[in-house]
Amino acid sequence: MLSKKMETAINKQINAEIYSAYLYLSMASWIESTGLDGFGNWFKIQAQEELAHAMKFYHYVNERGGRVKMAAIDAPPTNWKSPLAVFDETYKHEQKVTGLINKLVDLARKESDHASDNMLQWFVAEQVEEESTADGIRQKVKLVGEKGHGIFMIDRELAARVFTPPAQEG
Repeated sequence: MLSKKMETAINKQINAEIYSAYLYLSMASWIESTGLDGFGNWFKIQAQEELAHAMKFYHYVNERGGRVKMAAIDAPPTNWKSPLAVFDETYKHEQKVTGLINKLVDLARKESDHASDNMLQWFVAEQVEEESTADGIRQKVKLVGEKGHGIFMIDRELAARVFTPPAQEG
C-alpha cells in the first residue's frame, strides 16, 4: 500500500509530467511558426513521452491502492527568442524534473518504500537520457549557429524522431 505522503508526492509529479507535455507542445507551436518543422516534431514527440511518464505514475498509484487526483496545469510560456533559447530552457527544465524525481527517491527511501524506490529507478535512468539528449541538441545548435545550412541539417535530423512508448510493467 502506498503511504498518503508518497501518494501526494506522486500526484504532484503527475502534474509536473503533464505540465512538461504542455510546455513542449507550446515549444513545438512556437518553433514550427519559425519554419523549423523538424524541431517541432521533436518537441511533439517529447510531449508524448511526458504524457507516457505521467501515465506510468498514474498506473503505479492505482496499482498500489492509492488514488490519482488531477490538479490544474499552469500555463507555459509561449514565446522564445531563438531555437537556442528553446533548447536552453528545455535543458534547464529537464534538470528541474531530475531534481523532482530525486526528491521522490529520497522520500521513498525515508519511508522505507522499496517498491516506490524500485519503480523510481526507471525514472532516474530516464532523466539521465533526457538531460543528455536536450543538452546534445543544444550544443549542436550552438555549434552551427541559428542561421544557415547547419540549422536545417539539425531540423532534418529532428524530423526523423518517432515516438516509442515505454514498456509497461505488470
